[in-house]
Amino acid sequence: MNDIQSQIISRGQTTLADISKTNTLSDLEQIRVSVLGKKGTLSEALKTLGTVPAEERPKIGALANEWKAKIEGALETKKSELEAKEIEASLGKTKIDVSLPGRRPHMGALHPITQTIKKVSEVLGRIGFDVTVGPEAETDFLNFEAANIPKDHPARDMQDTFFLGPGVVLRSHTTAVQMRAMRGKTWPIRILCPGAVYRADNDATHSPMFHQIEGLWVDKKVSMSDLKGVLGFFAKELFGADAKIRLRPSYFAFVEPGAEVDVSCAICAGRNPKCSVCKGTGWLEILGAGMVHPRLFEYAGYKSDEISGFAFGMGVERIAMLLHDIPDLRLMFQGDQRFLKQLR
Repeated sequence: MNDIQSQIISRGQTTLADISKTNTLSDLEQIRVSVLGKKGTLSEALKTLGTVPAEERPKIGALANEWKAKIEGALETKKSELEAKEIEASLGKTKIDVSLPGRRPHMGALHPITQTIKKVSEVLGRIGFDVTVGPEAETDFLNFEAANIPKDHPARDMQDTFFLGPGVVLRSHTTAVQMRAMRGKTWPIRILCPGAVYRADNDATHSPMFHQIEGLWVDKKVSMSDLKGVLGFFAKELFGADAKIRLRPSYFAFVEPGAEVDVSCAICAGRNPKCSVCKGTGWLEILGAGMVHPRLFEYAGYKSDEISGFAFGMGVERIAMLLHDIPDLRLMFQGDQRFLKQLR
């Protein structure tokens, strides 16, 4: 046995003894580096292999690998032992109060706008209205002209439209969906058209992107009294059995006659002149409605002397604000979980 072999055996035995005496992970790491590291004693001993005869080098290499494996095995065993002791010591210091209530998992919920659309669709679905949707990027013709709003019509100034290109707009109302439905099938038609619409407006009660639900009923002998009956049923189902509605004459290009529809204030029932919701009037505006203009039937290819129909449209955010007493429309678009949790 030459000097290198003696050094390897001696250093290996010393290292195994040091490992067995070690009590901390940091000391164990220092032993590993001092012996097996690039500048460790075992590595340094092997650097002198060039000084021994060639026929002895394989034996020395095999011996070195043998002791290296023994040291690595001892290090791993000791490391597992020390880690287990540290965990045990940590658990011994930590006190857990098992009487404390557990953390409740996060519960998701539908957005109040989605909740309102589903509620309105469910209520009116019970009297035969089917949900129909259409594209948000719409042609200028279907968004305006087919809704009886030609290019020189003053109502276009009220829309504050986003134009995407020649003849293409972000729809400013979902009336275009009604026209698509009438053009796509024959009457009778009874549909709801919910969806996002876009107008260049932004404040506490307006948003550049908001949501509408429009309804359309086309058939023989549909009258204004049918419209009032549907809206009265809708108001009672949504705002309570005591809810009342009133219709005030108003102008909308795509209906004639047209009306603004108010619902009685569910907060004060008109008895509180200082009511912050209805401002003491006892009424809240919720939607616009009217009998479908004959010109829309012409655009759809219907014979206006054979049929009639009514249409109505409401802002979803407006309904949601009334149902949940929300003071600022912008709260529904900020993604604040503190706000959304209140409306779960």
